[in-house]
Amino acid sequence: MGGIWLAVIGGIVFFVGYKYYSTLIAERVYRLDPNYVTPAHQFNDGVDFVPTNKFVLWGHHFTSVAGAAPIVGPAIAVYWGWLPAFLWVILGTVFAAGVHDFGTLVLSVRNKGQSVGSLANKLIGKRAKVLFLFIILILVLMVNAVFAWVIANLFITFPASVLSVFIQIPLAIWIGYSVYKRNGSMLLPSVVALGVMYASAVVASRVDFLQIDLVRYFGGQEATSLFGFSSTSMAFLVWIVILMIYVYIASILPVWKLLQPRDYINSHQLIVGLGLLYLGLLFTNPEITAPMTNGSADVSWFPLLFITIACGAISGFHGLVSSGTSSKQLNKETDARFVGYLGAVGEGALALIAIIACITFFPNVEEFQATYSGFAAASGAGLGVFIKGAGQLATGVGIPADIAATIVSVIIVSFAATTLDSSVRLMRYIIAELGEEYKVHSLTNAHVATTIAVVSSTALTLLPQGPKGFGSGGYLLWPLFGTSNQLLAGISLLLITIWLKRQGRNYLATLIPMVFLMFMTLWAMINQVVFEWSGAGEGDGNMLLFIFGSIILIFTLWILITAVSTLSNKEDDPSQFSA
Repeated sequence: MGGIWLAVIGGIVFFVGYKYYSTLIAERVYRLDPNYVTPAHQFNDGVDFVPTNKFVLWGHHFTSVAGAAPIVGPAIAVYWGWLPAFLWVILGTVFAAGVHDFGTLVLSVRNKGQSVGSLANKLIGKRAKVLFLFIILILVLMVNAVFAWVIANLFITFPASVLSVFIQIPLAIWIGYSVYKRNGSMLLPSVVALGVMYASAVVASRVDFLQIDLVRYFGGQEATSLFGFSSTSMAFLVWIVILMIYVYIASILPVWKLLQPRDYINSHQLIVGLGLLYLGLLFTNPEITAPMTNGSADVSWFPLLFITIACGAISGFHGLVSSGTSSKQLNKETDARFVGYLGAVGEGALALIAIIACITFFPNVEEFQATYSGFAAASGAGLGVFIKGAGQLATGVGIPADIAATIVSVIIVSFAATTLDSSVRLMRYIIAELGEEYKVHSLTNAHVATTIAVVSSTALTLLPQGPKGFGSGGYLLWPLFGTSNQLLAGISLLLITIWLKRQGRNYLATLIPMVFLMFMTLWAMINQVVFEWSGAGEGDGNMLLFIFGSIILIFTLWILITAVSTLSNKEDDPSQFSA
């Protein structure tokens, strides 16, 4: 079967979901009010609360949530065959991710732009709020470590992408000043910036000295550099330091100076990238060589599939972005459907093309099975398979393979960097909230909170343990990232459900995906914590995963018990919550 048919089916499902299901949710469940004064107008401070055009905000929201995860997860999950991954992406996007992202945005807007962690205080209780904030804090810490690890390794593997990625920063700052200080248009400058980025990627792919290859600068692959580290380890360390300096600055600056214009550029980049890949798919229509299901898998897809593909089907991190930054920039409440639900659909489209790129890359099923010989092998090979497969699709529109690979890596790094600095900004908010909660006023200072976020993220990223050697913290944390991310999504859906119940509205649209997600994720996490990471079974007994996993699991069960009691309470007072 040709890969184009998966794209056609997925596209139809996404269109119907956005056109009809999201409209139903907007009008009858969330009941959007075009006259509601949003927090962006209520608390406009020119830094975090800034009324923003819905297309620009969609660009920020979409690129903040569309990091490397909607690529990595599906690229790994095709190990179980393409059918389970395909169904979870299209159905999860329409009935879970869209409802979740849209709902957390509306819930936050209706409550002064507060994060889902703070809203747990109103909806469940003070103790649940603190537990939830700590879960979120651990999650964003892992997001920082995972995405910093991904970016640094892509810079090392694809040095031709570095120039293009760093050129984007001054271009975004220029666009920010042009739009907000001179009232200019963001569309044309962002398109020009994207053209400059891709031109530099093309040139760097062919001009050797424009490739910023730190491994080569430190003596090459086989060399031993300073302090006994290999040249690759030194390159990784330098990139992590540079990235963390960048995210410190980016997360402190007002959103209009760098975050919004850069994300708007990246939204065009994502549209162009998806357009190239889907056009390449249309012109080449490669055959699917991966099996529909893998009956010889060494681990069962049930329930592991639902945490392997997080972003691209549903992701708790999206709720943090919706309630952490996007809700503070929403111009009109009716824009929430466009920003939240359509943002989830865009990420679903990215996850779908990631699946297709991987399952059509190999010439035959034997080579697919040789690469995806086991779940561990799939985890290590997934991202590389996608980049090669996406490059192969891009050749269908006449782009040479080496340039296509560079452009794909630029896209992935740009999205991952967007997620990274948005995550650091969110971590700063959470640290400040905990500082207010426990009367530690120094933590409410933006620079103090950001320093804690950056230093802790750097330390976690550079953990010198694990199968990848120095700096493998991000790699080690990937299994826990999936489970904790999905637990966070389940808790966020639970908060929305409680809010809807207290407003006397139909809450089945959030209750059903919440129950499904919590059941699958808790099953997977209990299995991992008890039988894999504790050393009780065949796992490697990794202490880092066991400690973090145990804390998140205990806190989640505690919140669930409290929340179920709250949900069953028939004496809720709806007057204390914004309708």
